[in-house]
Amino acid sequence: MTIDFWGLGLQAVNVLILAWLLSRVFWRPVVGAIERRRKTTQATLDAAKAAQAEADAALAEVGETRAGLAAERAALLADAATKAEAAAKSTIADAQAKAESLLAAAQTSINRDAETARKENAAQASALSVDIAARLLGRLDGPTVQAVFLDLLVEAIAAMSASERAALVASTTPIEIVTAATPADTDKAEIEKAVAAAMGGAPRLKFVTDPDLIAGLELRSAHFVLHNSWQADLAAILKEMKDAA
Repeated sequence: MTIDFWGLGLQAVNVLILAWLLSRVFWRPVVGAIERRRKTTQATLDAAKAAQAEADAALAEVGETRAGLAAERAALLADAATKAEAAAKSTIADAQAKAESLLAAAQTSINRDAETARKENAAQASALSVDIAARLLGRLDGPTVQAVFLDLLVEAIAAMSASERAALVASTTPIEIVTAATPADTDKAEIEKAVAAAMGGAPRLKFVTDPDLIAGLELRSAHFVLHNSWQADLAAILKEMKDAA
């Protein structure tokens, strides 16, 4: 077998030329394209990572914001609940105070009305009692009763001061002797004699009838009244009963 070294050499040269051409014409552009693609891809990945990081940061910020909003909402709700509870307690307290005030006013009004009714009833009862007593005493009027009232009148005149008695004696206006019924002439004379003796002189006297006295003897003038009758006694009793009520 014969080896053609020239042929091998030419083949080797062709291979080297082909390899050089491939490295120059094909390989380097391909490698450059691959490198550019790698760099573009890396840049895209880097941009994607940066975007992911920004998204994560934004998401975290959103989460913090939501957490802050949730906390603020909870605080607002708690504050609103506290204020609502305080307002409710205040409203209840005001309503209770008003109710107690109304009840107190109502009780005061009831007590006042009851006291007024009691006094009115007491006054009516007192007036009725005095009226009944007046009717009963009216049946007792007679000489004995008149004699007692004459003695009481004499005692009342004697209890007056001397100047008062003298003024009555010297009066030019007749002094009225008031009786519940018109006395007989003999009784008038006895009364005039007793009054004159008690006053220490002879005053001008005039008999006047007033059935409202029930029984008794009273002296009256323009500026003087000497009460001495069951009417006066019952009026005094009625006043005491009203004052006591």
